[in-house]
Amino acid sequence: MPIKIAVPDLISNSYFPVLAACELGFFRANGFEPSLLLMSPADKSYEALKAGEADFVAAEAHAALAVFPRWHGIKLICAQAQGMYWFLVMRTDLGAKRGDLQCVRGRRIGASPWVELGLKRLLIEAGLDPDREGIAISPIPGGLELKVNTGVTAAKALESGAIDGFWANGMGAEIAVRRGAGAIVLDVRRGEGPNGAFDYTLPVVATTERLILDAPRRRRLRSAPWLQATRR
Repeated sequence: MPIKIAVPDLISNSYFPVLAACELGFFRANGFEPSLLLMSPADKSYEALKAGEADFVAAEAHAALAVFPRWHGIKLICAQAQGMYWFLVMRTDLGAKRGDLQCVRGRRIGASPWVELGLKRLLIEAGLDPDREGIAISPIPGGLELKVNTGVTAAKALESGAIDGFWANGMGAEIAVRRGAGAIVLDVRRGEGPNGAFDYTLPVVATTERLILDAPRRRRLRSAPWLQATRR
């Protein structure tokens, strides 16, 4: 049975469990033939899901609300990992210190649509109002095209000086650090940032109620080892 999985970033550890499940044959072992669709930003993946162009989405949970208000019509099947998973990375020459959010004042920060909501809320909780502090949070240059891997694009934009920092995935952070272009300021998963920021969102696998109600698929999904493993 063929299935299509929409993912907003294919060069990322954020959605690695689903990518690995496809590559290692876990879907095929349970009668599914998966294909991955790169659709960025995440709301585009959810739009494809609603339109029936995809059967599943592997992306941040809260972006589903862009297309499925109040969660009507969508089901979050499982978590791919726990907690909000984006990093705040600033240009190396700014001399930003780990955990010091004051470095974002008056700076240009790149973040994808819906991803930026986590950063804005985090800053407000830390006492930094983006408008009052002159913090320009906007899409990453070149990051709004449908077939874009956001983290890699963010690292390139930082290196070129198009932005002063970015809020993006671990792959983008790793590339920026290795190239000497950026330094990690915040990693929420390691307890950095305001209390409660860890629980803002998480990476999930989602589908529609339409597919859940499809009895043959539902039975196969329930028995799938890759899905059972994520529930432990």
